[in-house]
Amino acid sequence: MTATAWSLVGLMAASLGVLAAALFAGMSDVGGRIDSIGARIDGMGARLDSRIDSLGSDPRAEMRDLRGETHQLGDAIHLLDQRLTRAGG
Repeated sequence: MTATAWSLVGLMAASLGVLAAALFAGMSDVGGRIDSIGARIDGMGARLDSRIDSLGSDPRAEMRDLRGETHQLGDAIHLLDQRLTRAGG
């Protein structure tokens, strides 16, 4: 009976060793994949940064310019409306 118990303990230990080896092998593979994905994300970030830089150094300044142009267009439309009202009225 003791021999059978020790055989089972040995079998369980061997099974645990096989499972541990498989687990650690799988974890190292996952780590490699994570590193690969991290490198791809870094590359995409660098490309995105360069594209943003190529659009202009200060997007806020461009937005202010656009607002100014829109305001000027609104003023021109208002003046035209006044002239048309006077001419028709």
